[in-house]
Amino acid sequence: MIVVVYAHPYPRHSRGCAALRSAIEDLPGVEVRSLYDRYPDFDIDAAAERAALERARLVVWMHPVYWYTAPALLKLWFEQVLVEGWAWGEGGAALAGKECLWAVTTGGDEAAYGEAGPHGHPFAAFVPVVEQTARFCGMLWHEPFVVHGAHLVEEEALRESAQALRTRVEQWRLREAGERK
Repeated sequence: MIVVVYAHPYPRHSRGCAALRSAIEDLPGVEVRSLYDRYPDFDIDAAAERAALERARLVVWMHPVYWYTAPALLKLWFEQVLVEGWAWGEGGAALAGKECLWAVTTGGDEAAYGEAGPHGHPFAAFVPVVEQTARFCGMLWHEPFVVHGAHLVEEEALRESAQALRTRVEQWRLREAGERK
């Protein structure tokens, strides 16, 4: 089971994240939980979210990068769902050993993430906060999947990126199925 926690504040206006979501949502065993559709009032059903995570072997956090990290509702989701005693701390091993893939889009192209770019750092400099969130919960961190300049990238390149994500998730599924035998 793969749970995709999809957190796009404007899902109906999304281009990049929508392409990534579409590329994997029809795969067997994939459950997409669109936070902004489910919780437009930010009133998260933490018990339902935890139940979904308990079913998962792979958790995909998918969203556009907002101010170098996750959008507001996903940050709130982290706070309300990944609580002490469940996700971490004494007795908090519900996510231990589950795998985590961060699949994101950025507004800036790759050049924007460099010393000479407006962000002044490579994209890798912004990964540790989200990575540590997963690792603190005992999750196995995968190399992030990033589509830079998502609103500017040509349609064919966006399709190729979406297909690359699909291939990566399919390969995970095949590996997982092989290990379960």
